[in-house]
Parts: sequence; C-alpha cells; structure tokens
Amino acid sequence: MGVNYLNYYSRKEIQKAFVDCSENREVSVMFGVNSFGKRPDILQFEDDVFELAKKGATSFHYSVEQWSDPLQLKSGMSQKELEDLRTGWSLILDLDTKFLDYAKEAALLLVEALKFHDVKNISLKYSGSNGFHIGIPSKAFPESVDNKKTKLLFPEGTRVISSYLKDMIKPYLSDKLLSLNSLKEISEFTNKSREELIKNGKFDPYSVIEVDSALTSSRHMIRMPYSMNEKKGLVSLPITENELKNFKISRAIPKNVEYNLKFLDDSKINDLEASNLIIQAFDWYARQKKQEIPKLDIKRKFELPTIAIKDEKYFPECIKSILKGVETDGRKRAIFILINFFRNLGWTMEDIEKYLLDWNEKNYEPLRKGYIQAQMHWHKRNIKPILPPNCSNEMYYSGLGIKCQENICSKVKNPVNYTLRLVRQKNQGKKKR
Repeated sequence: MGVNYLNYYSRKEIQKAFVDCSENREVSVMFGVNSFGKRPDILQFEDDVFELAKKGATSFHYSVEQWSDPLQLKSGMSQKELEDLRTGWSLILDLDTKFLDYAKEAALLLVEALKFHDVKNISLKYSGSNGFHIGIPSKAFPESVDNKKTKLLFPEGTRVISSYLKDMIKPYLSDKLLSLNSLKEISEFTNKSREELIKNGKFDPYSVIEVDSALTSSRHMIRMPYSMNEKKGLVSLPITENELKNFKISRAIPKNVEYNLKFLDDSKINDLEASNLIIQAFDWYARQKKQEIPKLDIKRKFELPTIAIKDEKYFPECIKSILKGVETDGRKRAIFILINFFRNLGWTMEDIEKYLLDWNEKNYEPLRKGYIQAQMHWHKRNIKPILPPNCSNEMYYSGLGIKCQENICSKVKNPVNYTLRLVRQKNQGKKKR
C-alpha cells in the first residue's frame, strides 16, 4: 500500500512544525525521489505545506545555515556574498550505516561526548532511513572564536567539530561494535574484507558507519523534522535521548507519529553552552595540522624535562594568575591550559590530577570533581603530550583576563617555552660559575 502524503501533510501540527523550524532557513521541496522544487524557497504559512502536498510534494528539506534573507540566495554566489547573508549555522551530525544498532551506539557515544563538553541542549532525530541526526542550535555557540566571527566558520566549523568528536569516540565505538558482533560477522554483514575493516592494526568503526561530512557544504539541506522520506515511507522523527537506545522503526510509520518534540529547539539555551566544544575542537585541529610545534631554539629539539619543573617562580604570569583561582566562566579553559602546561614540564598524570583537585577549591565556584577526573581520563588517552594554547590565542589568555605583558608574550610563543627558557638560563648560569 502506497503512502498517503496528502493525508499526512494535511495535519495542522505537522504544518506548524515545518513553518516553525524553517524560520530564516532556505527550504527545498521534493516531488518524488528525484524531482526537486525551486530554490531558493521559504515557508511562511502553514497552508503552504498543504498546497505543496496537493501539487505532489513528498518531502520537505531545510538548510543547516540561517540567513538574513534566504530568498536572496542564488547559485554561483561567492564566499563573501554567502557570508554577508549568513547569520548562523547549526551543527548537524548525520550518522548513516546499514545497521541501525550501529548508528544507535555511535549516537549514544556522540551525545556523551557533547555532554562532556557541557553541551546540554542536544537534539536527536531518526533520519527516516538508516541513521540519526544529532543537532546543536547556532545559539549555543559563541559569537566569535579566536577573534573570528563564528558565522563565518562554515563549513569549516562543522568539519572541525565532527572530526574532533569522531576522533574522541573512535576507540570506544570500535570496542562497542565488536562487542555487538565479531569482526568476521561485521565483514559478512558489510561485504567488506578484513583489510578494509582494519587500519593500523585496529578495527576502524568508520568503515561500517559514517558520520556524514556531506552536511558541511554551503546551502546543504537536511530533511525537516516530521518530513516523510519517500524512499522508505518513514518519518524523520525527533526523539529524546532516553528513547534513542530502544528506538524502533515502527515509531516512524506515518500513522504512528505524534508531534510532541522540537528539533534544534533553542528556547532553553541561556548561555553559550557549546563554547568549550568549538574552542577545544579548533585547538585539536590546529595540533593535527602541526601548527603549534615548539620553537625554543632553531637548533634544539624539544624534549620533556627529565625532572618535573614544579617551582612556580619559573612559571609565566598567566599561569600564576590561573593558579590563584579563576571565575566561573574560565574554569574549564583553565583546566585545559594547566593539564597541558604541567605535562610538558614533566609532571606525572597522577601529580597533575592531585594538584588540580586541590586548585579547584580556590575557584570562586569549584567544578565538579567528576569533570576534572573526566578531563584527566581524556588526556591520558593521548600518550604524546600536546602544548597548551599559544600565547596569541585570545580565547584563552586574553579571554580569561590573564595575558602576560607584551614584553613577555612577544618573546615566547607558548607558556611552556617561557618556563623552559628560564630553567635553561639558570642551568647555563650554574655551569659558568
């Protein structure tokens, strides 16, 4: 029996859902599997949905980006023209695989990773096909990152964040998928050889599940929440985190769908809760591109001290300021700085954790003990220490109000460089005597 699109799209609550979610977004309608409506388009009135359905509309899609005037969009626009029209963008992670259970496990881990970065308002929806969409509204992101407007960080921002999160959950996802099936079973299910499934001697979970990067192109569309998927005859259905693990496709059959949840609902966001996420993602990305290689001396190779440097007289003023305690908004960035600073001075992870738990009590409002322990767990996975953010990174030092005087910052690239230089000068002085 075919799907009765007209009957489904005649429902007033579905029409309202489409109009509400498409505000300031470009809209596109499909008339069958391969027939697209005009672009750009918008939805202003609920009755428009029903009129389009009467003309044969089968699904409704909207842009990841938000625009000051979507109708001004046109093909062939320059990057500058797009940036002038763009007012923001939502982060959308599109999980796709042949096996819905795999997508569930990946989605659960990604939600956990987002919570780890203090993102609270996370949207979830079944895609209507073989996976799930995870979304964060644009309102959750800061206005700028490292002195660049966030609205301009598209599609780069979505690529960086998705890559960062994929890297973060990869070992856990690998273990989880193998706990569901053996490598042999996964190979049989996916028609992939053992060699295709294993990279660098380890099972690659992204050989069987995609965190789609196709969403990271300008003017890209995703299926609207509550829209039908004409290929599957199912609805792209918003769900809660509690519903995710036990989600059944039968819930997305049109006759079973109830409208009771918004996707990308920003009404409860009262602070920039995704700030920590985007800052750490770009910091991770910079390290991947090796943009923060220490340059203590052109002829010297950077090595960790054989004896940990713990005397604060060798620390730059920015680090000393942090050690006195920081205000609420800067505690998590301070944790990130201190962990990487201490690691590069030869401290053990055990010593760092003990120190941070004591330091945390100096803060105006201490962080949860579990947060610090979770951060330590994450950093322990990275066997090779990484540098703290460079002195020029305004989201950290200037943003925390702890930037050193210019006569210090102009001479060193990184707080670690400052300390190692002082220690080296002291040791050279001893040798001369």
